[in-house]
Parts: sequence; C-alpha cells; structure tokens
Amino acid sequence: MEQIDQNLTGKFLIAMPDMADEPFRQSLIYLCSHGDDGALGLIVNKPTEGLNLNAVMTHMGIDVARGVAAKGGRALMRFGGPVEPGRGFVLHGPDYEADEGTVTVSDAIRMTASREILEQVAMGSGPQRAAYFLGYAGWGAGQLEAEIADNGWLVAPSSSDLIFAEDFDAKWARALRGLGVEPALLSSSGGRA
Repeated sequence: MEQIDQNLTGKFLIAMPDMADEPFRQSLIYLCSHGDDGALGLIVNKPTEGLNLNAVMTHMGIDVARGVAAKGGRALMRFGGPVEPGRGFVLHGPDYEADEGTVTVSDAIRMTASREILEQVAMGSGPQRAAYFLGYAGWGAGQLEAEIADNGWLVAPSSSDLIFAEDFDAKWARALRGLGVEPALLSSSGGRA
C-alpha cells in the first residue's frame, strides 16, 4: 500500500462512484482534522430532510431573535456523518471565535462545536457565513489512508464556496469538475451530474 505522508486537514474527500456505502455514496467531505490518530470530517452535501437551524436551537432551549429566525434560522442542518449523530458542529469563516471550542482548520475555515456559537447566532452576532452539521465522519489510525489507497476517495483542494453553498445535489459533481474530471465519464456514476 502506498503511504500517504501528508496531512489532509482542510482538504475535500470526494467519494468515488463505486462507493455504494450509504451515507458516503456521492459524498463530499471536508476534512477538519487528519493525523496519525485518524481523521474527522463533515459531509457538506447532504442536508437533513426537514430539519433547520431554528428547530435545533428551539429544541436546545435557545431563544431565537425574530430577525434571525426569519433570516439564517431557516438554514438546513446537514448530515455531517454517521458518528455521534446528535452532536453538532458549525463550519464558519475566521470572523468568529468562540471562547471555547473553536478550532482553526485552515486560513479560511474554523470549526466550532459549542453551544456558545448557536447562542451568538440566535442573537444575530455569530459568523457571517456558516454551515450547521449533526454528526461527523470519522476514521481510526490508518483507516482513511487505506481507503484512499483502495481508490475509495479522491483528495481535492477545498473551496469555501462549496462548503457553504446550498446546491447540495450539485456539489459532488462540481468538486469532481474542479479536478478536471467529468462525473458522467467515471464508471458507476450513473450519469448523475
């Protein structure tokens, strides 16, 4: 097996067309951390059906300001992955730092996993751009490297536009095209573009 000797934090993983394993089929994952102990990523192209930010904040007992509820509160929650599906994460730009729980993933992206960020969003003082997730995708030591070596994933540079965009059905194909790969020409892609 070819050794992957680079840190992939801040990169995209693009599921290869042969990956039939739900929930990873045609997924686009943003890697928030990658190292010798494993990796953690968030699936950026799979919204949770019918669950928005307002509902989550209300469930958590967070009072949402009227203007915020009408504006950003309608944002769909995203299915971040199958691990700890009740745990929340927020990807956002560098304009926001929580007192605790904010991790710098790249120059352009931060990840926060605290109640504080949702309270700030509810008051209208959170980050300008944000994506909200429940659950995450995780790999143990060497597991992701083995899956990449077995052609389960393509590694690609990330893009803030793809992370925050809400054209969920088009993201996988857009990420492939960003590498110069036409999705319909890949085996087993089913022509979905």
